[in-house]
Amino acid sequence: MNSATERFVIPGPAGHLEVALDRPASHQPPKGLAVVAHPHPLFGGTLDNKVAQTIARAFVSQSMIVLRPNFRGVGKSESEHDHGQGEVEDLWAAWRWLIAHHPEVAGHRWIGGFSFGAVMATHLAQQWPEHPVAQGQPPLDRIILVGLGIAEDRRPAAALTPNARLIHGELDEVVSLKTVMDWTAPQQHPVLVMPAAGHFFHGQLPLLKDCIIRCLND
Repeated sequence: MNSATERFVIPGPAGHLEVALDRPASHQPPKGLAVVAHPHPLFGGTLDNKVAQTIARAFVSQSMIVLRPNFRGVGKSESEHDHGQGEVEDLWAAWRWLIAHHPEVAGHRWIGGFSFGAVMATHLAQQWPEHPVAQGQPPLDRIILVGLGIAEDRRPAAALTPNARLIHGELDEVVSLKTVMDWTAPQQHPVLVMPAAGHFFHGQLPLLKDCIIRCLND
């Protein structure tokens, strides 16, 4: 993401996971920890995806320490794609490492995801209150879901928690806005719609960052 980004591998449930770590400026004490999940591995999704990077930048701007893992089978991450099952465990491995290496950081716990990564984030958020990795941790108080990648073979967790924030492009050509609205309507959960934006937010990443920051501070 920038020259300060650290890249390395951490232990994962199916082999090593490649990760990127970003920190706030040295004069800003960290206010919490966050993980960001990238889009679908079988369609070119990696931790370097521009939308995933934009989510991470927005988090770092709010003084968070942010870890972006490459899901299994992507980049230097070992094993192979697991169709959304093992990928949630990859996110838990990222959290395990982040918590273990920054035990001094209290405050916020956030997760963000784009497309497939947003779907994976809903499942982690649902598991957070009972999962062993999160025991003794603060609540997951912001869940940022960008371009939620709803599809027949990868459904989000059954229900969104009130602290989830959805951002979707009006002209999303991969997952239509109507698909997302139909899913959120029974839950009466609002969606922030970016006018004239497609799935990948081409030419609109600065505005997307601003929208994420608004969602983090509302």
